[in-house]
Order: sequence, then C-alpha cells, then structure tokens
Amino acid sequence: MDERIKVYDEKMTKTYNNLLSEFATVRAGRANPNVLNKIRVNYYGTPTPLQQVGNITVPEARVLQIQPWEPSMVREIEKAIMTSDIGIHPSNDGKIIRLIFPELTEERRKDLVKDIRKKGEAGKVAVRNIRRDANDYLKKLGKGDVSEDEIKDLEDAVQKMTDQYIKEIDKAVEEKSKEILTV
Repeated sequence: MDERIKVYDEKMTKTYNNLLSEFATVRAGRANPNVLNKIRVNYYGTPTPLQQVGNITVPEARVLQIQPWEPSMVREIEKAIMTSDIGIHPSNDGKIIRLIFPELTEERRKDLVKDIRKKGEAGKVAVRNIRRDANDYLKKLGKGDVSEDEIKDLEDAVQKMTDQYIKEIDKAVEEKSKEILTV
C-alpha cells in the first residue's frame, strides 16, 4: 500500500474496530462480560474500570458474577452498576454480586437490531468521511508534482479500501443482528 494513503487505512481500521467494540457492549440475552466494559467504580476516589476491582465470571448462560478483590467494594460496585445504563438490577450476598439477564422480548430484540443498524450506518458514514478526506488530500497532491494517472490510481485504491470496510461493517451488522434475533 502506498504510504500516502496508509494513514487513511489506519483510520478506517480504527473506525471498524471501534464499531466492533460498541457491538460487544450490546447485550443479546446471554450474559456477556463485555456489557460491563464502560462501567467505572469509585475506587478510593478514582474512577476505575470494573474489571480492575473484581473478578467477573459467567457461571450460567444468563448470569454474570462479580467477586470484588476487596469485600468493602461490594457497595461501590453495586452503586456503579445501578447508575449505569445496562438496565440490570444487581443482587449481592455480601461478598459476590450477581447480575441476572432477563430473556429479551421479541420487541426488545427488534429495537436492539434497529440500534445495531444505526450504529452500522454511523460507522459507514465515518468510513465515507475518511474517504472524502483522503480524496481531498489527493486533489491537493495533484496540484503538486504528482501525475494525474498516479492520483487516479491512489483514488481507486482509496475507493477499494472504502468498499472493503463497508462490506466488513455490513457483515458485522448482519452477524450481530442474527445473534440478537436468535432465541
């Protein structure tokens, strides 16, 4: 790949990976520790990722279990989960916090699929914006000492790259939608 467009490929890769990590936080009826990725716990005055203050396990298909490294953290972890947007009420026995994921209704599944598709569209728009930036850059190059043919080849390479990422995003949206709709 030409060094002049490599930076745009890297930006598209970051956009795609960011979308995948967003998809991982969408809960699909099964317990998935990734839904807790964005939760921060007040650990002695410092907002700390939940994964760093306790052990997260999946003992059953629809149950997440959090065992804090320090028993005194149970309340803080519970508070952080309650104020988050995951919509699950934690229960604890004094030492361990359990999150029980309810079965998703058909309507809720359809809403989640709509949300996934919206996120996918936003990802495709971001990729197309990167393509636009790349083409603007190439037009500026064309005013310098780079031949028209070379610019055309680079523009074609950017378009192929864009098409590839859009295809990947469509595939990821399709897979996540299928996962959500599978009962």
